[in-house]
Amino acid sequence: QVQLMESGGGSVPSGGSLRLSCAASGYTFAGNCAAWFRRAPGKEREGAALIYPEYRSYADSVKGRFTISQDNAKNTVYLQMSSLKPEDTAMYYCAAARRGCSWYGSDYNYWGQGTQVTVSS
Repeated sequence: QVQLMESGGGSVPSGGSLRLSCAASGYTFAGNCAAWFRRAPGKEREGAALIYPEYRSYADSVKGRFTISQDNAKNTVYLQMSSLKPEDTAMYYCAAARRGCSWYGSDYNYWGQGTQVTVSS
């Protein structure tokens, strides 16, 4: 049974940093695609970042501030978030695909339970 377990969320002031972690069981990140999606109050879910072997891509809203990475030895994907803004406040979800990679949430097969990130002014 595949499980994705996010951690690292919390409340931080504007300009602060957080690192989110997504540890997988029953699934191997190496060679596959993983992504971080987020849903803010009153907004639709959007992709923030994805990683597919050595390829990485980011939403314009987070580019230059967020970094997605993975540690294959730990079978864990990370999202390093810096220079956080109030508009980054959202529930963040880790997602993984069995094949391919895209910005469409419907293409992902496995999802974590989400971790809340709150950025205050």
